[in-house]
Amino acid sequence: MSENIRLEIKHICKQTGARYGLLHTKHGTVEVPIFMPVGTLANVKTLTPEELKEMGAGIILANTYHLALRPGEDIVQKAGGLHKFMNYDGPILTDSGGFQVFSLAKMRSISEEGVKFRNHLNGDELFFTPENVIEIQEKLGADIIMSFDECVPYPATYDYVKDSVERTLRWAKRGKDAHKNECALFGIVQGGEFEDLRRHCAEELVKMDFEGYSIGGTSIGEPKDVCFKMIDISVPYLPKDKPRYLMGVGSLDYILEGIARGIDMFDCVLPTRIARHGSLFSSTGRINIRRAEYKDDFMPIDENCDCYTCKNYTRAYLRHLYVANEALGQRLMSIHNLRFILKIVEGARIAIQEDRFGDYKDEILRKFGDDRGF
Repeated sequence: MSENIRLEIKHICKQTGARYGLLHTKHGTVEVPIFMPVGTLANVKTLTPEELKEMGAGIILANTYHLALRPGEDIVQKAGGLHKFMNYDGPILTDSGGFQVFSLAKMRSISEEGVKFRNHLNGDELFFTPENVIEIQEKLGADIIMSFDECVPYPATYDYVKDSVERTLRWAKRGKDAHKNECALFGIVQGGEFEDLRRHCAEELVKMDFEGYSIGGTSIGEPKDVCFKMIDISVPYLPKDKPRYLMGVGSLDYILEGIARGIDMFDCVLPTRIARHGSLFSSTGRINIRRAEYKDDFMPIDENCDCYTCKNYTRAYLRHLYVANEALGQRLMSIHNLRFILKIVEGARIAIQEDRFGDYKDEILRKFGDDRGF
């Protein structure tokens, strides 16, 4: 078992097989399953580390691609690593930047050596390789880092995905060989919707003995049933004693279905991104705070919510802040949306330990459902 990270499975739900456990890292222990707020540029937009801790956040995600562009990994390393740079003393995870290279970067060119692309900010030519992506993440100093992979678009042909998987596996081996410090390195399972390719990728990564495994290539525009199929194909081939991370998933239905399938970790920008646009989760459905009906509504966003925002502010005030384009409104609404998701996952952890996660999942999905905007 790795000294960098250790998953301690405490209970498996008899209804579903969902896992409850403790994930031990260099910067503390967190309960899983867990939803991880996204702090792309070494901050969860508008929120302080203290606010994140108060709402029950554990692991925070930061983005390798964006931080390599600004301020640069050398600056972060000089500051003492991400934990000191952003003043967060809990566990931090960095993704490889692969998704951003393939979704944001201009004029990318893939070769066996790596990916040549142009910085989306200023057009400078850059080159990411499996080795320098590991080096960047090690300088950033996260607890958990990712292998460099190709995020295959959806849909893609079998032949394209097959070639991509083989290259991703070669890149994974090169990245693992380059890995030197105490960051825990995860391999990323790709393979699109093709069962034999997902199985092959998972089996080969497990042979390399990574410290955890991510399921990639999901939440990129594929139908929901295809996403669940990708998870179902991948999970049986991953070790039971190592963490499993479903990348880029943040809606309640995807999170709960992922937990039921044995996933431990989730991340997404969804809660904070939609909050900044005035869209709020609640136990009675999605609230669009821009609507005139909230102008004189002096109720909290959600009477059942225990977040700082709901304890102290009204819908009318939040609407005022939003219409006036005040930054405080973005902060308060982001606090609420993140706490709402985190509380649902807290409930999932309790339900797993009480062997009723299947009932809990069905209850939450009946209560909110797709028509509620989650």
